Amino acid sequence: MNSVYLLTGSNEGDRLQQLNTCCEQLNLLAGTVVEASKIYETAAWGIEDLPPHYNQALHLHTTLSPLVLLDVIQDIENALGRKRAVRWGLRTIDIDIIYYNKDIVELPDLIIPHPLMQERNFVLAPLCEIAEDFIHPVLMKSNKELLVHSKDMLAVSPLLPKA
Repeated sequence: MNSVYLLTGSNEGDRLQQLNTCCEQLNLLAGTVVEASKIYETAAWGIEDLPPHYNQALHLHTTLSPLVLLDVIQDIENALGRKRAVRWGLRTIDIDIIYYNKDIVELPDLIIPHPLMQERNFVLAPLCEIAEDFIHPVLMKSNKELLVHSKDMLAVSPLLPKA
């Protein structure tokens, strides 16, 4: 069984529903989500004048290989209305593979660990909630250390239930 950490995000439509449906689809098609972080509201990264994202880190157990998992993830994104018109633009759903075991994968269509994760608090904050001591296999630092030393200044806040 492979241990995978994913980051899901949405900044278009019913963001909360998109994340919930994404998690359900991952359970149906990719493996078993064994742990999930809180949902965080995060400022847009890359193109800053977009609506805020909802982001959530997931720990998935899967028998799928990295490339097959990527195909399943892209099928889920497409089924949930993901359009790839603008890099870092509006998206109904985005699913990134952050870690796949402690493997290092460098293929034309897939790089694991995710190459920009250490620069993004919207990845690190939810990831630290479920895997703060996991060691990045390239940088050889824990997720907690990466977050403490991050230079990203964009806001990341846990989404609180409405009263």
